Amino acid sequence: MCPPGLGCSRCCSEPEATPLRSDIHDRAARKFYQQGEVMNAAFIRSCCLAFGAAALAAAALPARAEWPDKVIRIVVPFAAGGSTDLIARKIAEGLGQRLSANVIVENRPGAGGTVGTEYVARQPADGYTILMGSVSTHGSAPCVYTKLPYDALKDFTPLTVVATIPNVMSVNKSVPASNLREFVALLKKEPEKYSFASNGQGTSNHLAAELFKSTAGVSMVHVPYRGSGPALIDLVGGQINMMMDVVMTSYPYIKDGKIKALAVTSPQRSPMLPDVPTVAESGYPGYEAMVWFGMLAPAKLPEPLRAKLTDALVQTLHAPAMKTYLEQQGAQVSDVAGPAFGTMIKSEIDKWCGVVKQAGIKLD
Repeated sequence: MCPPGLGCSRCCSEPEATPLRSDIHDRAARKFYQQGEVMNAAFIRSCCLAFGAAALAAAALPARAEWPDKVIRIVVPFAAGGSTDLIARKIAEGLGQRLSANVIVENRPGAGGTVGTEYVARQPADGYTILMGSVSTHGSAPCVYTKLPYDALKDFTPLTVVATIPNVMSVNKSVPASNLREFVALLKKEPEKYSFASNGQGTSNHLAAELFKSTAGVSMVHVPYRGSGPALIDLVGGQINMMMDVVMTSYPYIKDGKIKALAVTSPQRSPMLPDVPTVAESGYPGYEAMVWFGMLAPAKLPEPLRAKLTDALVQTLHAPAMKTYLEQQGAQVSDVAGPAFGTMIKSEIDKWCGVVKQAGIKLD
């Protein structure tokens, strides 16, 4: 019932509560509800404590480690001891000091550099695997192999060109020519009489010679070797007449007068051979056939990591000691990096594929 004189709609609309029959029942009910409130409060407190403990534990976890926090590998797709390997080891030393990290060189030779190159293409894009690529792996290989196990453009993130090295065209001492013009005259006078060596079918110095043949309109017999060492020995011995090879390997023979240097294949003269003109100076403007090395990571390397790694490499390469070392090898440090390096690779592929097509070279 509503209290007298109040007429409250809520009270009047609800049925009158049935009174408890005894004080015992009353006390039992109050105790029951009080216990429920205590249990609810305890449950809430336990939840709060649990969430608080979880938050503290999360805060206590170490922050995500910043790159680099483990070994960085520079993969060289050629055997240990060669020019690519030696330059890579020098870079690894400088890069490790700059990043305060352990940087090692890992050689994975085979199939003209394609084995190690494919290996890097299949690695995670996490900044811990770098390829010491070259004109062979990313310039000529896409042209001479129809079943190349990697895409030179799509499977890599270009970081920076390391250095460029000119080839030098040298002839045996018995060849009656003291400059490139005289040598071309001999080749045109007696086609197919003269031979040239290379490090192997489809290698960069083979293609450099093929490019020269088409540029000068001459013909020579190609004799492929298994590396420049035996080829240079036969050039000195007179078994072959001409060879194009990087300055650093030919220089000792030129210096000792065992072979004659006719021209270098770079746009400018080589500091190691300042008296030897370029092919362009010798009457063939536009001719250029450089050997280059470059650092590449697997495709889809995150941009912040790409920028950081590229910057560290560029600083390493431009350190005075590194520049001096490269110059002693006949190499010049390059300023081409990032997207510009990618553009350069595409240009190199277009150039050498044209040479390969004209010469009819295929390795598979």
